Amino acid sequence: MLLTLGWVGCATSKIDWNTRVGSYTYDQAVLELGPAEKSETLKDGTKVAEWMTSRGYASGTMTSLGGHYYGSPWIHYYSEQPSPDYFLRLTFSPDGVLRAWRRVQR
Repeated sequence: MLLTLGWVGCATSKIDWNTRVGSYTYDQAVLELGPAEKSETLKDGTKVAEWMTSRGYASGTMTSLGGHYYGSPWIHYYSEQPSPDYFLRLTFSPDGVLRAWRRVQR
């Protein structure tokens, strides 16, 4: 699955989405990117769909103070600074043609 996410991330970063507005369809997106992770159809028929392009990660540091040799216990400190997940959000008109796109994170 991670390999697939990496491939989708690389593929979507090389695409000039501006040139696809007005001609690219939802069906083409599903064939190229796979099923959307999330999609919603609005009352007017507009479809908004998101594909994950990069999964966030958490990183941290660990330090030790003291130790066996100094007669004090090990003290560990770990700080975590998570990064967001990144998505490609495509908006399709009621007839299924790409109307707008943008990259989002959360």
